[in-house]
Amino acid sequence: MSIHPSLKTKSGALAQHRNVLTRTERIAKLSAEERFSMEKNSALGLVKVRSIKAAAGKKKAKEGDAAAAAADPKAKAAAPAAKKK
Repeated sequence: MSIHPSLKTKSGALAQHRNVLTRTERIAKLSAEERFSMEKNSALGLVKVRSIKAAAGKKKAKEGDAAAAAADPKAKAAAPAAKKK
């Protein structure tokens, strides 16, 4: 019997960004920010912790590529068409 497609996990699924952190992850993040210590605080009723995914910036074009594209407008128009294929 095969497994239903909705139950299959993708490779690397555990490494993806998650909005909800486990208790241990929250404690580790709060401890790193010095907002939690086991002696003073309880592991129950933890404060909320934001989990922000860092957005990757766009790659900058090399100076040689930008100069060549500016000099030849036909090459600039042909480049997007080549990417669509």
